Amino acid sequence: MEHCIISSPLGFTKIEGDEQGISSISILNSEEKVTDIIPVTLEDCTRQLFEYFEGKRTQFDLILNPEGTDFQKRVWNALQEIPFGKTLSYLQLSQQLGDVKAIRAVASANGKNPLWIVVPCHRVIGSDGSLIGYAGGLARKQWLLEHESPYKQQSLF
Repeated sequence: MEHCIISSPLGFTKIEGDEQGISSISILNSEEKVTDIIPVTLEDCTRQLFEYFEGKRTQFDLILNPEGTDFQKRVWNALQEIPFGKTLSYLQLSQQLGDVKAIRAVASANGKNPLWIVVPCHRVIGSDGSLIGYAGGLARKQWLLEHESPYKQQSLF
């Protein structure tokens, strides 16, 4: 398993993967040394993440290989269906997966998503529109949603 550390607008990001695909993308809460030479197997992921942050990419095209239960993988696959710039509530996601009573299990699987941004768990919000439940912190979730919003806040000055 190879890894690298890149710097993003939201902090240092660790990417892990191999020839089988990307297994983990996580935001770090500490300052880390940025990797000088990105492993070949992680170059495409790194490039696509930079394009996302630059506003040039709205969809990722990567081979993903996360570890998780079958249920978690079903949830993570459903997350990838949420369009860029859109949100879905935990309840709506549960309904989409066919079991409204599984809302807590869906929320738990969402919180265990190992592929930050690429599997867009940040697009899942509370039924009342509130920003809830984000492992990277609510400020990062808000930043990501604003970054993806088609309605950009204009400066008055």
